[in-house]
Amino acid sequence: MKFKWQGRIIQRSTHSKNKRAAQQIENRLRSELALGNWGILERKQPPALGEFLRSDFLPYVETTFKDGKPATLRYYRQSVDRLRGSTYLSERHLDQITDKQAKEFAARNARLSPSTINAALRTLRRALNLAEEWGVLDRSPKIRLAKGEKQRERVLSEAEVKKYLEKCRQPWKDAATIILGTGMRPGEVFILRWENVRFSESRGWIRIVEGKSKAARRELPMVPAVLEAMQRRFAEQGNPTEGFVFPADTESGHTERDSLKRSHRGALKASKVGSFPPYTLRHTALTNLATSGCDAFTLATIAGHSSITITQRYCHPQADAIERAMLGVVTAGGDTQGNGEEEEDQGIEE
Repeated sequence: MKFKWQGRIIQRSTHSKNKRAAQQIENRLRSELALGNWGILERKQPPALGEFLRSDFLPYVETTFKDGKPATLRYYRQSVDRLRGSTYLSERHLDQITDKQAKEFAARNARLSPSTINAALRTLRRALNLAEEWGVLDRSPKIRLAKGEKQRERVLSEAEVKKYLEKCRQPWKDAATIILGTGMRPGEVFILRWENVRFSESRGWIRIVEGKSKAARRELPMVPAVLEAMQRRFAEQGNPTEGFVFPADTESGHTERDSLKRSHRGALKASKVGSFPPYTLRHTALTNLATSGCDAFTLATIAGHSSITITQRYCHPQADAIERAMLGVVTAGGDTQGNGEEEEDQGIEE
């Protein structure tokens, strides 16, 4: 809301996503001001970042990711420690933090890798967004990431995938097959339960019910290789109706990502495929879909992304794809000196 009252500009968030509700909130504020209740404008200053991270943000992530997301929990804990360790940021109140302070934080920590700095900045951005959502902050600032972070651009060839899978040991081989066939995140595969898997004749579907956003919760069909691996596991486990697809004797009850690092390293060594992190399998799957003609919006749905901006990281158009696209534009435009009917026929042929 933003309006002028007795020469004073009143501007603040209504914390509502509904236009009508926001207007009602503004009208109530105007009514209170008309009655002389100026005290309603007094707002308590939001807490310092360090205090907010300790008392609000950390308890939230501890509760949200305590079951089945140890890597995510570890990621946030480490980033929070780094942010709280910076007095430059941690002692500032939330409404005093802008992109300028984020840039200064990155400059003061230039000895760290861009990936480490950006992990802290992503955590800062998430914390400020939650502060706005919870009504602690009127508006969260736009925090931009530091440059220089290496993106996962490695895409495995068909030959590399074949050699790698041949040398994989179970259960990592099945997990890797599922990632390559669906584009699922490794963490989503490990916590997959039979309650969210269904078979129908020669087809199958996987339902992902957990994720950081609404978009992460989705249903994916099984390609033949995934269907074969899932049906085999289903039969080997006695056709279960519940439980983890990848059970293990761990605290969580399912196979953990860290426990499969040895299998991954062993497969790399035996197959002699160039080194890559397991997440490259997802990157390869989504990139193959993108280069095969899958549009960005469909790809975002498959990947579980809430924004196609993230999805664009998986799109690496090859030279022949660019050439086909450009030729299509030229053909559609036609030759202004030619016959219109012939141009249309040529366009259809192309």
